[in-house]
Amino acid sequence: MKSGAYIRNAVAGFALAAAFFWVPAALARATPESIPEIAAADLPKEGREVLMLIHEGGPFRYDRDGVVFGNYEHLLPAERKGYYYEYTVRTPGSKSRGARRIICGGPAKAPVTCFYTSDHYRSFKRIHE
Repeated sequence: MKSGAYIRNAVAGFALAAAFFWVPAALARATPESIPEIAAADLPKEGREVLMLIHEGGPFRYDRDGVVFGNYEHLLPAERKGYYYEYTVRTPGSKSRGARRIICGGPAKAPVTCFYTSDHYRSFKRIHE
């Protein structure tokens, strides 16, 4: 093998090994302890209203409220498919659903845990009730 080919293969092997062992933070699975908390009382008024509706079983404002949340960002603790559901938190002045959501896991009217995102799933805070 010529030295140039040897070096290219060595570099490619190193890159493959590095890619195998390096896990981006976005793909790392969260644990409940790794997610910051927010008190339910500190949610925006619209968030507190949605949280109350979740516990009452609705009715909800948006058609997409109550759909399964896939956790594709892997920022919430790993759970079985269909465990998490999402609800829209109205953003005053927004003509669309906006970026704010509450994601709850567990039974619909008695969720085990809920999370708040104000930036459309880029970050979450665990809601402490």
